[in-house]
Amino acid sequence: MVVMQDPGVLTLDNERLCSCPSKHINCLTAKEWIKSQLGVWQFYYESRDIRDKSAHPATFPISLAARCISLFTHEGELVLDPFVGSGTTLVAAQDLNRNAVGFDLKGEYVELSESRLDGAGREGEARQLAICADARNVADYLEPESVSLILTSPPYANLLNRPRLNKSRRGVERKNGQYLKNEQYSQDARDLGILSLDTYQEAMAEIYGGLFPLLKERGHCVIDVPDMWLDNRRVTIHTAVVDALRAVGYELRNTIIWDRTNIVNRVGIFGWPSNYITMGTTFEYLLDFWKPPA
Repeated sequence: MVVMQDPGVLTLDNERLCSCPSKHINCLTAKEWIKSQLGVWQFYYESRDIRDKSAHPATFPISLAARCISLFTHEGELVLDPFVGSGTTLVAAQDLNRNAVGFDLKGEYVELSESRLDGAGREGEARQLAICADARNVADYLEPESVSLILTSPPYANLLNRPRLNKSRRGVERKNGQYLKNEQYSQDARDLGILSLDTYQEAMAEIYGGLFPLLKERGHCVIDVPDMWLDNRRVTIHTAVVDALRAVGYELRNTIIWDRTNIVNRVGIFGWPSNYITMGTTFEYLLDFWKPPA
């Protein structure tokens, strides 16, 4: 693992370690492939997952990262997470013998990612690196067309940058440890999590425009993002992400729903009896883009 403050091209392998036919996009069998064709996915957390909101306010399961990595890469290929957070993408890549590199503004999250990799107890030919750097500068570290998959859950505009009211919970769960707390990652001016939706969309276009040359032709880019309710209106973060990436050359291939109902407990009542609202805690979007062939 590496923690770097100054740019420098990394020497990370990106060649396949498997014997799959050249035109195959992954190492999956037909039986494994068909499970991923459904447009609604569910996942379960395991003991290695980070569930403590004080460690990181917005995590996804290792199983989610593992499915995306298995679907869009071969063993030995390079996975990039430009907002690595708690390091889940790196852990899944380590499990699956993929090279991987993750970037984050916060040194604490890089350290958390490091500790999870140190504790994984798995050995393989691939390497996984955590780097403290701005996602806007990732191109300073990687060679063009070296990345097979970009996978991340980015900051969700200013979704977390306000006191949490826990309206999706009920009973004693509402006033839990998160109640009235601002869970934003930081107040760093570079942090996407403090931006209004319009400014966020511009920043995502800037960042993913910089990542576009790093991605191999036909390489995929998967972004996990929810929408949110603010002042009784739906803020469609996922459409801002789609518009941002299309503007810089990506093509949207698939929209997958992460159905979270199996992991949500004691759901509160939104809007009853006069205002119908679908609860963002029960689903998120997995937006699958690729770099189209020239």
